[in-house]
Amino acid sequence: MRAAHAESIIKGAYVSLDSLLVLRHQPNPAAVSQAKVVGNRAGQKLSKIKGRGVDFAEVRPYQPGDDVRTIDWRVTARKNKPHTKVFREERERPTLITVDQSQNMFFGSKVRLKSVTAAEVAARIAWQNLAAGDRVGGIVIGNQDQVLHKPYRTTKSVARFLNDIVKYNHALNSDAGDAGKAEKTRKSTDLLGNFREGLLRIRRLSSTNYRIFVISDFAYPIAFWKEHLHQLARHNQVVLVHIYDPIEAELPPADHYAVTDGASRLQFYTGDNRLRDKYRARHAAHIKHLQSLCSHDAMSFISIRTNTYPLDHLSWV
Repeated sequence: MRAAHAESIIKGAYVSLDSLLVLRHQPNPAAVSQAKVVGNRAGQKLSKIKGRGVDFAEVRPYQPGDDVRTIDWRVTARKNKPHTKVFREERERPTLITVDQSQNMFFGSKVRLKSVTAAEVAARIAWQNLAAGDRVGGIVIGNQDQVLHKPYRTTKSVARFLNDIVKYNHALNSDAGDAGKAEKTRKSTDLLGNFREGLLRIRRLSSTNYRIFVISDFAYPIAFWKEHLHQLARHNQVVLVHIYDPIEAELPPADHYAVTDGASRLQFYTGDNRLRDKYRARHAAHIKHLQSLCSHDAMSFISIRTNTYPLDHLSWV
């Protein structure tokens, strides 16, 4: 089964534009399902909001102010009281995708790095929502800056968005000499500030009834995410897509290991059961905090490992 889907996963340390473009032709499970949609502009999806439209929803007793053209005369005659038809309106739901391509994502122990996984998931979300008739845009957040794409309903606009994901992905480097080492010593507060600016730009761009995907490892404090994501969720639907590597959830088999970030080297032993339990519990607590964060009615959560494949069964619409 796994071999049959081997080509539908992007492997390695970096992603190419061609590999993201070809995902447009991957199976789309959303094509056979009806999504729940919110919005306030005419579009191609059914809304939770009832009103005049093309899809019949229900019959209810007539109320003052109802359009007399919607009166259901058969039900009215049968119950001897006026009843009116209610229709479900079509709505548009613009999609915004926030993609983390910062240094925290340049890590992986199996199949590919977290940054590559995030790029593939972002491409799948973009293509599926475009195929569903939505406007698609988003923001790519790197180490020092971000690039914002307003939502449009065109293949070219999605391709430009994916091209910037590739650009920021290739800017990540594990070893670029002294300059690279200096960059890796950048304070975490600088990276946090850059991410904060990116989320603020998304908040300014999204007015109401957008669907906003945030793809990251969510390495920053939960209080930071709560502050910004709950603001977004006040008038929009927010989906957190948590990307993590298997080694972040479970230490490798008992042995002596050495790891390096290109600037420093650390040796450790994984045979200590207390260390393993503590390590496992820390990851589980992080997941629990993110899930708790998404207890908000307008938020949802999904967690994806770097070695999870295929992803063709996931619907993002």
